[in-house]
Amino acid sequence: MEMLSKIFVEPFADMVAAPDFLMQVIWEGLVSGVLYALIALGFVLIFRSSRIFNFAQGIMVVFAALTLVGLHAMGIPAWVSVALTLVVMFIIAVAIERIVLRPLVGQPDIILFMATIGITLFLVGTGETIFGGENKVMITSELGIPTGDVVLEPFGGFLLLQHLDITVVISAALLVCALLVFLGKTQMGRAIRALGDDHQAALSVGISLQTIWVLVWFVSGIIALVTGIAWGARAGVSFALEIIAFKALPVLMLGGLESITGAIIGGLAIGVLEKMFEIYWGQPLLGGNTEVWFAYVLALGVLLFRPQGLFGEKIIERV
Repeated sequence: MEMLSKIFVEPFADMVAAPDFLMQVIWEGLVSGVLYALIALGFVLIFRSSRIFNFAQGIMVVFAALTLVGLHAMGIPAWVSVALTLVVMFIIAVAIERIVLRPLVGQPDIILFMATIGITLFLVGTGETIFGGENKVMITSELGIPTGDVVLEPFGGFLLLQHLDITVVISAALLVCALLVFLGKTQMGRAIRALGDDHQAALSVGISLQTIWVLVWFVSGIIALVTGIAWGARAGVSFALEIIAFKALPVLMLGGLESITGAIIGGLAIGVLEKMFEIYWGQPLLGGNTEVWFAYVLALGVLLFRPQGLFGEKIIERV
């Protein structure tokens, strides 16, 4: 009975007794979830347009952040460095399409997946050679990103919000809105959606596969840069960020590999739930550090009952 009380009664009693602390936990989970969702969006965009699971999305986050910091370290102004980093990500997108993807058109999916692993290793080696492997500081102040805290007093308690986290959430929301408008209202955006809905039909009406691939890899590069700035400001810029990017995998399993809505909701859900589990169950009962594995266990549980994810379309095969 004592164990059942610790699992089912005490955590909820703590939430009721300290609602301001609960709001703090939810906010911190929400910020992490926003960043998980951004990384997952990069995976979803590329998979929808090309049926390629882009293993390199994590290292693209690191490489974009390293490029930005490295260019600024050369004396280039911060916002000029951002623009040049976008140019670099576009060049990478073009190179990937021309050198890697175009020769592999029509090959089995596993070959394309292995190609993205090769891209990952290449970017890791190139990044270490050019920028070194040591941890670097993100140029937060130079980009005009505010620092400091905002203190609110809900329920007679205290809620601490960092200006950086507020900026991250707002920027991510604007980026997602811009992406949805692009996909829904522009000709190229509709072409990407058409390619994802019916690959062969889209090609038959003249949609250029090469152009779409360059575009989606570049858009994924933009998402990677925004994510790299946000994560770099919170934890520094190093190749360890690639491990954080793997949190997008359970987000994809939870939300569905082809669903933009699933990536957003899945990221937010995992960010909040893993933080709440860590504080109210992980630390008291398991000694903490549950954030390392909680998201994967949650996603595995969802896959057992809905293999396509919560927002994925069920695949029906006729035999």
